[in-house]
Amino acid sequence: MRFDIISAVPELLVSPLSHSIMQRAQNSGLITVNIIDLRSFGIGKHNQIDDYQFGGGAGMVMMPEPLDRCISELKSERSYDEIIFMCPDGKRFEQKLANKLSLKNNLLIICGHYKGIDERIREEHVTMEISIGDYVLSGGEIAAAVVIDSVSRLIPGVLNNESSALLDSFQDNLLAPPVYTRPADYKGRLVPEILLSGHEAKIDEWRYEQSLKRTLERRPDILDDIS
Repeated sequence: MRFDIISAVPELLVSPLSHSIMQRAQNSGLITVNIIDLRSFGIGKHNQIDDYQFGGGAGMVMMPEPLDRCISELKSERSYDEIIFMCPDGKRFEQKLANKLSLKNNLLIICGHYKGIDERIREEHVTMEISIGDYVLSGGEIAAAVVIDSVSRLIPGVLNNESSALLDSFQDNLLAPPVYTRPADYKGRLVPEILLSGHEAKIDEWRYEQSLKRTLERRPDILDDIS
C-alpha cells in the first residue's frame, strides 16, 4: 500500500513514521510512505506557498497554485483511490473508516497548515476529508501520521500476529478487555484464574463480558452502533 503525503513541514512526519511497526512495514515492502515537500512547488525565489486571505482576518492560507501543481503532478504518475485532506471539519476518523481505507492501494494525503488550504483545491481535487477529533492542531501532519499508523496495522503482515488487529478496541464496537502478563502475582494483585485455565472457550467468554462491561462503563455511546 502506498501513502503519498503533501506537507509544508515534512520534518514533522519523519519520526512518527520511521520507527517500530511503521519502519518494519516499510522495510518489508508492505507499505510505501512518500513525503512531498510542498515548498518544492512554491512560487518565486522564496518558494512561497501561503498568502493572506481575501476578506481580511488573522492567519495565512495555503495558496492554490503550489498545491494544484503538486497534486496534478502526482496524479499524472498514478491514480489514487482517495485524495484525503486532513481538516477539523472533516469526517470523524473511526475504526470503520480505517478498515475501509486499509483495502485501498494508493492514498494521497494533504496536510493543511496555517489557516488551511484554498477552498478551490478542496473542490477540485479532494475526495475525502478527515478529522481525528474535535480540536485544532497546528497542522495536518500529526493527524496524517495517526491515520497512516491506524490503517497500516490492518494490512496483512504488518503485525506479527495478524489476529491482533481484529481484537483491538472498536473493531466490534466494544472496548478491548483487560490484559495481563507475567508475573501472575504482582504485589498481591492476581491475574484472573480463568486466564490461567487454558480453556479457550471460557476465556473468550470472559473477555467478551469484560469488553462489554468496560464499554458500558467508559463508552456507552459506541454501543448504539451495534446492529
